Amino acid sequence: MTTPDMRESLIDVGGRKIFVAETGEGPPVLLLHGGGPGASGVSNYARNIDALAQRFRVLVPDMPGYGRSSKDLDNSDPFGSLAAAIRGLLDALDIERAHLVGNSYGGACALRLALDTPERVGRMVLMGPGGVGTTRALPTPGLQSLLSYYGGSGPSRAKLEKFVREHLVFNAAQVPDAVIDERYAASIDPEVVASPPLRRPSGPNALRTLWRMDFTRDERLARLPVPTLVLWGAQDKVNRPSGGRALAERMPDCDLYVVANTGHWVQFERAALFNRICTDFLGEAR
Repeated sequence: MTTPDMRESLIDVGGRKIFVAETGEGPPVLLLHGGGPGASGVSNYARNIDALAQRFRVLVPDMPGYGRSSKDLDNSDPFGSLAAAIRGLLDALDIERAHLVGNSYGGACALRLALDTPERVGRMVLMGPGGVGTTRALPTPGLQSLLSYYGGSGPSRAKLEKFVREHLVFNAAQVPDAVIDERYAASIDPEVVASPPLRRPSGPNALRTLWRMDFTRDERLARLPVPTLVLWGAQDKVNRPSGGRALAERMPDCDLYVVANTGHWVQFERAALFNRICTDFLGEAR
């Protein structure tokens, strides 16, 4: 899924190829997509790109492991691997500092990038980000569904539709069949099936990996200077809405907006609200 005026590139980043679509002019804003099966940058933000491009230079990469980007990822530190790839993309595009907008998995990437190199991030918008309190409770039904997609009998359109309609959004009728079809086709790419990018940590260092993926255990969070807006659907079944309060209580410059009657996909389900509040927040002077 692309729009006619978007420019497309495949950028070499440390031996990995990162696909990025770009449109608009102004301060750079990276839109980082979630980690559900078949996800990609442009499809994840189909209802937001044009609106944000009225004020910003909008860059929409496919995260490593997804879409047209390279499929390799360091699963011993997945969030760190994602952040390194996106930071490398900024370097390759000669962008010193950018605003970051991250949904779920992309939110975890944005948060890790900001923690590691806060000077590279202007402002940050996080929608139901991953890695918030993940070691303090059992996985949610939505996360269980996501992580089991490639297990058992393997991927299927029925499994993907169940994940999207029952766990990803509050109102299943909002999701057209074409979205399910597109994501399913992407989810059965042989490279992805052979090595799914989002999986349960395993092996002797699994516990260390899990702890590394929980930002509430990172002492740097309390010192992070990046102005941040957290948007969280009140009916999110993938990442618990209580994560929003956890971030607001720990981060020194963090606004929290809990969105009623909305699931995990705030930017899709409440696009008009998201576009307005995101544009206003990112457009504020630091």
